[in-house]
Order: sequence, then C-alpha cells, then structure tokens
Amino acid sequence: MTQPPGPTGAVPGAPSKAPLASEAHAQQPVAAEGAVKRAVSVSIGSRQRDVAVEVELLGKRVHIERFGTDGDMGRAAALIRELDGKVDAFGLGGLDLFFVAAGRRYYLRDGLRLAREAKKTPVVCGAGLKDSLERLAVEKLEERIGWKDRRVLMVSAVDRFGMAESLAQHGARVLYGDIIFALGLPVPIYDVRRLEMIARLLLPVISQVPIGWLYPTGKQQESSKSGNRGRHFEWAEVIAGDFHFIKRYAPERLDGKIILTNTTTSQDVEDLRRRGVTQLITTTPRYEGRSLATNLLEAALVAAAGRHPLSNQEYLELIDEAGLEPQVEVLSG
Repeated sequence: MTQPPGPTGAVPGAPSKAPLASEAHAQQPVAAEGAVKRAVSVSIGSRQRDVAVEVELLGKRVHIERFGTDGDMGRAAALIRELDGKVDAFGLGGLDLFFVAAGRRYYLRDGLRLAREAKKTPVVCGAGLKDSLERLAVEKLEERIGWKDRRVLMVSAVDRFGMAESLAQHGARVLYGDIIFALGLPVPIYDVRRLEMIARLLLPVISQVPIGWLYPTGKQQESSKSGNRGRHFEWAEVIAGDFHFIKRYAPERLDGKIILTNTTTSQDVEDLRRRGVTQLITTTPRYEGRSLATNLLEAALVAAAGRHPLSNQEYLELIDEAGLEPQVEVLSG
C-alpha cells in the first residue's frame, strides 16, 4: 500500500533531499527585529528534564524552553498546535524528523506527524547541527584526544552521521552500535561504509515503526538496563553519541572513560563522576548546569538568525559567529 506523502510529496521512509514543508514556509524573519526570540523544544522525553532559560545568541536575546511529554505523542502534538505562530522556532526532542545517511534523508513517520502540526512556525530536529557542529567538534578535539586508533563506542550513528564519518576520517577504531542498542541484536559494525550499506537497507522500514520501539522515551530515559551490552562499553576508551542510549545501557562502572555527548543535566554530571568517568565532553553549550539538546540549540539558532531553512555552510557560519566550542569537563583522574 502506498504511504501518504510526506512534506513536499516525499514518501515517509524514502530517501529524499527535498526540504520539509516546515522549512519551505519559513524564508522570512521569524520575529520582529529587537524582540526577545523564543525557541521551544517539544519532547516526547521525560518531563524531569524540562528547562527554561534566557540566553544571548548571535547578539539576540533568546528565551529557550523544553517541554517533555513523558512519551505522550498526543500531548506533544497538542503543544505544537497551541504554540504554533506564537514562538519563533520549534525543536523536536526524543525523535528526529529524518535520518541522514550517505547524503540521503530518510523521514521518520512519527517525526513527520508532529512536524505537520506546525503551520506557521519552523520545525527543526537537530539534524542541521549534527551534520555541522558535531563534525567540527571531532576535528577540534583531535589535539586533546588524539583520535588515531582510539577505541570509540558510538551508541547510535544514523542519527548523527556527521560525527560517525568524522571519527572514521580521523582514524578512530569505531564500533557503531545502532543494531545492538536500537534493535537489540548482537551485531556490531566496525566500518562506516558497511554502516551506510546497512542504513540504506533498513532505514526505509525502520523509519516507519513507532519511535518507542527504537529509542528510550518518557520515563525510560530515567532508568537503565545494561545486560550483556555492557561489554561494549568496557571495550571502549571513548563513548560517543546520544546520552539517553548511554544512560540506559551503560554498566554501573565507567572507570577511565571519556564521554562525548550532550543533553546532560547537573545530576547526570555527578552520576558520571561517581561512576568513574574521567572527562565529559559536550558538543553543545551548558546553561545553568545543563548542556542543550541539539534540537533546542538548533531552534535557538534559527530563532536568533531570523531565517529558515539554513544550509550546512550557514550553520557553520553561525556556529563560528556564536563561538560554539566543545565543552570539556574533567570529572576525575
């Protein structure tokens, strides 16, 4: 049966380079010049991780907020409808609009359903920053970490292919854990080209299943279950990627490990310190003890810039203008 068309006529799950509808309708400034901008992340994650803070970004004041819905997609949709046209940019948290693998986009059914609720306000999911900021972060960390032959566990790569490719280009020995952690199958991937091949085969199908089958949502984000997957963490020197996967599947002890991630709270930092992590490196800035999710930072950049969509080059220029750098916190050792 033919799937209903996605934005700009794309079939959900099919590879596409066409812009989303939420991108196409937002070519003009999204708020009055001089006004405080407002960026809101609507997340299907836990409400315990909500935040509201006002920051200066690109010379503008931006009020950023996160609203978790504890996995309730209906509540997330209602929030977007309620705030549509009243905020300058939405970020989608706890799921993506699309995955990017080898230059192709694979749209996610659940992400599209939420994005379509916004008729006026542009919607982003963090993919723009994952393909720019996170690539750049790996490069900037070369002198500090020395990626050549470093054992890196990347808990999920298809949602941040920029980091995955950059690690491989810098000579790291990477275990890509997508099948292990998202699908629960003992199939490690050690080659980024093999990852591309598998992504092309599986993403058209995987993108159509409920996000809760693949990723911890709601209260799952506050619980853990390591099991036999813990051995992959023990092998690694550096653990990279989505923090909710790391938090859910990491073993109790992480002695001597370096964590490269984002979306961490002050409570997470203390928990990692207790478990023996030596360095926590976040690709996004920390405000009031919390590193921002990429979707919320991307929404804040779009709100501050006053235009959307943004090209990869424009993201790189905004990252440079905003002075965004990896944040390194030494926890022990």
